[in-house]
Amino acid sequence: MRFCFLVEEQYRNDGIPVDVVRQLADWGHRVDVLRPGGSLLDLGRLVRAGSHDAWVLKTVSGGPGLGLLEAAAAAGLTTVNDARSIRCVRDKASAAVRAAGLGLPVPETWAAARLSDLAQIPADRYPLVVKPAEGSQGRSVHRVDDPGQLVLAAGEFAGEGMLIAQPWVQNSGIDLKVYCVDGELFGTERTSPLVPGKRKERPVPLSAEVAAIAAEVGAVYGLDLYGVDVVIGPDGPIVVDVNDFPSFRQVPDAVPRVARAIINLARRGAASPATVLPVPRVELDPVGGGVR
Repeated sequence: MRFCFLVEEQYRNDGIPVDVVRQLADWGHRVDVLRPGGSLLDLGRLVRAGSHDAWVLKTVSGGPGLGLLEAAAAAGLTTVNDARSIRCVRDKASAAVRAAGLGLPVPETWAAARLSDLAQIPADRYPLVVKPAEGSQGRSVHRVDDPGQLVLAAGEFAGEGMLIAQPWVQNSGIDLKVYCVDGELFGTERTSPLVPGKRKERPVPLSAEVAAIAAEVGAVYGLDLYGVDVVIGPDGPIVVDVNDFPSFRQVPDAVPRVARAIINLARRGAASPATVLPVPRVELDPVGGGVR
């Protein structure tokens, strides 16, 4: 088979996808690696060629690779994950609307283009977790304990664009990370980005409840290779983030598992592309635009 990997400079030496590319090549497949933003690309020729069995995206949120993947999908080529699904989960505001409308356990969410607009959120909803709507890798995730701290945090969000805010869920400071690879689920726990210090990660067994939620996330967003961040609050598990094509840290035999998943998805892709469920109508809280 023939694959096209879109890999931005940040992941040039990253274990995933570099080792996955090497594994596919070792198995006799041809893999072309493109670096969006790092070289001149003849976009028309790439898409018109149509000779790849699947296009795979590993880029930062907001990077140039997603637009190229969407162009390939618009031309009828198979993408991993589905390009529409990636677009949805990378916009955390859009992802929150879909999750709330389809019944996933997620925090109440507000979105604003200006940090100052978040001051309209009622004081009894604090502490808040504020982060960029298109953030990734725990970048610029901050806890804000009261409206007065919004002013002090202004510099932390300069140039980040749309922001989202969610009530902080009381928890132990440990996040659960669930990785899905071709229908299999693998759990780890790691220190929350809100806790100072290095984030450590180790494998853990998954409860039936968390596993069911993680599987539902894939169905709701139309994802095949993905990760789900979960916190265990007083009322049970809460989904706080969804990532397309994460690092797959601590997944046993991660490289061959991910490589086999890509092959399987490429074989199935043209016959049964991933389907994103429609978003039902949801009610918006007039204070700050929160989802109810």
